[in-house]
Amino acid sequence: MDYQSWIEGINGLASLYSFDILADGSFSEIRLMAVNKQNIGMLLMNPNAPEFYPGIPYRTYWMDLNFESYVYKSASTSQLLYSYVNARGVWLKGFYMPIANIWDDDASVEKPEGSRRVYCLYVITYSENVESDSMAHRSPEVANAVLDIGIRLHENEDYYKSMAAAVGKIKEICNARLCSVYTVDKNKKECRFINENGVQKEFMEALAAEMGRTPYEVAEAWEKDLALSDCLLLDNLSVIEERDPEWYASMCKHGLKNIILFAIRYKQTMVGYIWAANYDTDKIDTIKETLELSTFILAAVIENHQLFARLEVRSTMDALTEVGNRNAMDDTVDKYTKGTVKMPESMGIVFADLNGLKRVNDEEGHDEGDKLLVRAAGLLKIVFGDDQIYRAGGDEFVVFCSDVSEQKMKEQVAQLKAMAENTADVSFAVGSVYCVGEYDINAAIQEADERMYQDKKEYYRTHPQKDRRKS
Repeated sequence: MDYQSWIEGINGLASLYSFDILADGSFSEIRLMAVNKQNIGMLLMNPNAPEFYPGIPYRTYWMDLNFESYVYKSASTSQLLYSYVNARGVWLKGFYMPIANIWDDDASVEKPEGSRRVYCLYVITYSENVESDSMAHRSPEVANAVLDIGIRLHENEDYYKSMAAAVGKIKEICNARLCSVYTVDKNKKECRFINENGVQKEFMEALAAEMGRTPYEVAEAWEKDLALSDCLLLDNLSVIEERDPEWYASMCKHGLKNIILFAIRYKQTMVGYIWAANYDTDKIDTIKETLELSTFILAAVIENHQLFARLEVRSTMDALTEVGNRNAMDDTVDKYTKGTVKMPESMGIVFADLNGLKRVNDEEGHDEGDKLLVRAAGLLKIVFGDDQIYRAGGDEFVVFCSDVSEQKMKEQVAQLKAMAENTADVSFAVGSVYCVGEYDINAAIQEADERMYQDKKEYYRTHPQKDRRKS
């Protein structure tokens, strides 16, 4: 019987695979026997592949260890299998159907002595968006495990505590020695390593250093290691040894024997990984089903956290100068006055107004004025470092120097003025107030503002050619 004629009767994107169960119970490589016309694009996945023929090794075109595992299991055990995964940029719904050997007379591929040839039909559909109904068809054991993970993700208002609780449950499900969620923020190029005990920053950095990478470079390498698949569930490290020798060496150093790496994607953007090592390989099917669904929930939680973080930054940071904005300053003052945050024992308040901004805007344009503001903010960051710096208005900056001595504050003010004098265009009028003991922060800000205004009057008195305020 002709494979091609037979498979053209299958609706959907269909392909037929075969392999031999050898005399010792092991499996041969998987061979691609036929692809119907609806799925002909599969043959174009690897433009360097030789021309198709029935029985060509399937890895000639692509490689997915999870797909291979399903094909092997379906055909060798005569089970109908189903998968729904987020891989290759889309949501893939796959049906694996064992096919009775009706091609016993086929001689296109030589059959080893004592072996048995089996076949698996794979039919696939795909969509760009997740279908919730497709994710719901799970066993009670898997459904209960996913529900438990979901509850832990939402039972605590603290995001990191909730993630840690969820990781603890995932570790239990996998019966793993080590387990974590490794979050990825592609906007900030930052990562977090969260295990059942919370965020492990030092461990993450040490792990990355072992591989000669930054934590974000580790995440990028793992994405390549997945090779467009949704996960790696490996009972040994041979694939990692081949794909990522640096990661392999690190795992061997820590005595790891097997690995789970599951992608967490939100609308096809990588937002994290589930990472587990030395897990119970006897539970691999349950683990895979559980994590497939759990990653969907985790992705939403991680993306939501990152979105709120971005919105918070936008609402509290001045986009041009990347210092705090007026909203952030008012919020800080409000927390101090209401006692939500304890007032520092001492505080220096510095009010710095950028001289000459109006002249630059009028004569050179607002683009040049923006550049001047950025340079001015840069000087403030150099001098005051991690202190709270705010752009309170168009050309006004306020700095809260918490728990510093008065001498230190005066030195910083003098340094700011000296650095500005050594630039071609930046000049500050500065007023400062030092507070200790009981003090009114609003009154102190007002006093610093008044002192700054006196300094500005003196500046324009000595530089009348730069005063454009009157005009």
